[in-house]
Amino acid sequence: MTTLPNRPNTALLIVDVQNGVVDSSHNRDEVIVNINTLIAKARSEAVPVVWIQHSSDELKPDSAPWQYVPELTREATEPLVHKRYGDSFEDTELESVLAERGVGRVVVTGAQTDACIRSTLHGAMVRGYDATLVGDAHTTEDLTAYGAPAPEQVISHTNLYWNWQEAPGRKGGTVETADVSF
Repeated sequence: MTTLPNRPNTALLIVDVQNGVVDSSHNRDEVIVNINTLIAKARSEAVPVVWIQHSSDELKPDSAPWQYVPELTREATEPLVHKRYGDSFEDTELESVLAERGVGRVVVTGAQTDACIRSTLHGAMVRGYDATLVGDAHTTEDLTAYGAPAPEQVISHTNLYWNWQEAPGRKGGTVETADVSF
């Protein structure tokens, strides 16, 4: 249903699953297992896997916190998009990477639920993509000390909220890892 012409393909986005981002995140290990399951499925179906890596004052390039978690392995042929903003499309080459591959639908995984995941989902939809959130393959840290709900509530609410998103000619939606179709 994407509004992007001649873009029938789907891509799997792996957003910010970096040491310094997911170190103390809710259900970290289970989320990474689910992301690995999705990566294997995407690769077996020749679906593009696109890696997104955040940089900031806390995530300095080439530092240990900036590195992707060791449980996930990017193949050399899989694009790596560097970003400095929450929305993975903002001031990056993500749009051109997806256009080159004829992608009109993105399947989103990673961290953090209440920041880069939400921003990327909205960024995709406003740019004309269909955007599917994998409900058991994203996570966030505990920010209750700053007034945020508990991580499991943030994740649950985001899954519920995104399940009903749509716009003219575009569709959101939330699915579990076992139900993802590319």
